[in-house]
Amino acid sequence: MKINNCICATQDIVTKGLPQRQEKTSMMSMLFKVSAVVCLGGCALLPAKTFETQKNDAQAQVEPQNTTTPKVAIAPPPILSSSSDPNFVVRVVQKVGPAVVRIDSSRTVSSQTPEEFEDPFFRRFFGDTVPPQPRQRVERGSGSGFIINSSGQILTNSHVVDGADTVTVTLKDGRTFNGKVLGEDPVTDVAVIKIDANNLPTLSVGNSDALQPGEAVIAIGNPLGLNNTVTSGIISATGRSSSDIGASDKRVDYIQTDAAINPGNSGGPLLNVRGQVIGMNTAIIRGAQGLGFAIPVNTAQKIAQELIANGKVDHPYLGIQMVTLTPEIKERINNELGDRINLTTDKGVLLVNVVPRSPASIAGLKSGDVIRSINNQSVNKIEEVQRLVENSKIGNPLQMQVERNGQITQVAVKPAPLPVRRES
Repeated sequence: MKINNCICATQDIVTKGLPQRQEKTSMMSMLFKVSAVVCLGGCALLPAKTFETQKNDAQAQVEPQNTTTPKVAIAPPPILSSSSDPNFVVRVVQKVGPAVVRIDSSRTVSSQTPEEFEDPFFRRFFGDTVPPQPRQRVERGSGSGFIINSSGQILTNSHVVDGADTVTVTLKDGRTFNGKVLGEDPVTDVAVIKIDANNLPTLSVGNSDALQPGEAVIAIGNPLGLNNTVTSGIISATGRSSSDIGASDKRVDYIQTDAAINPGNSGGPLLNVRGQVIGMNTAIIRGAQGLGFAIPVNTAQKIAQELIANGKVDHPYLGIQMVTLTPEIKERINNELGDRINLTTDKGVLLVNVVPRSPASIAGLKSGDVIRSINNQSVNKIEEVQRLVENSKIGNPLQMQVERNGQITQVAVKPAPLPVRRES
């Protein structure tokens, strides 16, 4: 199970990295154990990488068969675009391909003890008396991106350039440029970089809010270093929450596609049949085939505008960890924690942990509380809480209806800026 120890406002509940107490059955540990059964389902999310899918946006039509003759399998018709052009992928790629770039990054990582000093044979003679000595190594990675304006601003994934000392951008025509990171937002996995160039080709932007499952899509990127790779497929679903795909530290409702994503396609565009970018490829689920995910372009564009203007994005934060309440969770908690928690409902969002000195803690929320509504909007899933908090304004109180041991109370919580933790 993927563990999330980020203190985000609206995270699915996870336990790794949290202090464990050797008590018989503390309320906290019990809540964690109960909620862990229903969170993430063992999914492991990998950073977005390549994109390969099958064209499949038309349903096969089969002629009625004569019941007196043997049925003959009828091959489905070829999948065409809305204009019935069998070469629409070719035309889209010719139109937008020059605006897709390769991004190479490197960063220097330091550690205290050389690897050879960790060898058991070495320590047999020298023990633990060897003082820590700094050691550095260079980590390199590659991804994709696309040009959003002719003056050299490029959209990509945050994880492609996170912590990078150097960023190199390669255009389709072979030219290379040093890239400068204007800003990155790990919460949505969006970053903007800038190269010193003008009169560059750009991508036009579509409307990701209008997407429907079954629409044909095209992806261009650099999987496994294979520049300008083109693949096609369909939209499998829209509105997949971060907890749906095991990425509870993100705040994105993803586009799902039947893409086979591989390393190097992170940050590449997902395009519609008109050549408009409608998403940014970003993730797959380990061990699954045909399950790729992209950040909707409306989300990416909104974040990019803030990054260009401010260099960062402040997300509202409450400081709670939670789980969707179910009849099974209610029964187990009442059976094992009935002397401290009395759940009278099996609907709502159960608070598993409230971070000390967080906005939620200051407002008086406690572990075991059940959120029933926020600003008069009922909530029954953690995704609903997540969206309401993300769409709120920092400093503006959220009016929560909370059930505590069978009693309904009103609590006003003022969101604060989310403290973002980065991996070293």
